Amino acid sequence: MNACRLLIGLGNPGAEYSETRHNAGFWLLDRLAQQGGVSFSSESKFFGATAKVSVGGAPLWLLKPMTFMNRSGQSALAIAQFYKIDPSEIIVVHDELDIAPGQIRLKFDGGHGGHNGLRDLHRIFGSGYGRIRVGIGHPGHKDKVHGYVLSKPSSDDRRLIDDAIDDTLSYQSEIMAGNWEQAMNALHQR
Repeated sequence: MNACRLLIGLGNPGAEYSETRHNAGFWLLDRLAQQGGVSFSSESKFFGATAKVSVGGAPLWLLKPMTFMNRSGQSALAIAQFYKIDPSEIIVVHDELDIAPGQIRLKFDGGHGGHNGLRDLHRIFGSGYGRIRVGIGHPGHKDKVHGYVLSKPSSDDRRLIDDAIDDTLSYQSEIMAGNWEQAMNALHQR
């Protein structure tokens, strides 16, 4: 994994989606921007909201695509081309059904697992980018997934997710530098 120059949080735009499980990627980016004392601004040429923070002394672009989940690649491609960012310098933060709330997994490369945002990014970049997978749990049956990801987590689950995000951000320098071993050892044992 190369050092990260672009951190993309996946979610859906609009107040009606802001607290839904599918927006866990936005939640982590919002927390990182808050810690860095920066705000997101709308960038029409990138089809999203962007902010720039410094992590471990290195500049890092934050992107929240405003194209809806299944078209996240349009926004990601626009900013990556503009700043000449290679897919191996990108980390995508997304909700993950197959991981329990409060769990985080770091991953480089691999499939999209049916996630519509990742599926669109794969279409644009292939699979050679990093992921921060934020566990949201599974509703138990595939027919319930759509409604589940577009609904709010329970207050207990949201607290678990927020704690996991905070734990992840405590390793932000290592993760963004591409030195994942220590962070993975700690986060994967949560």
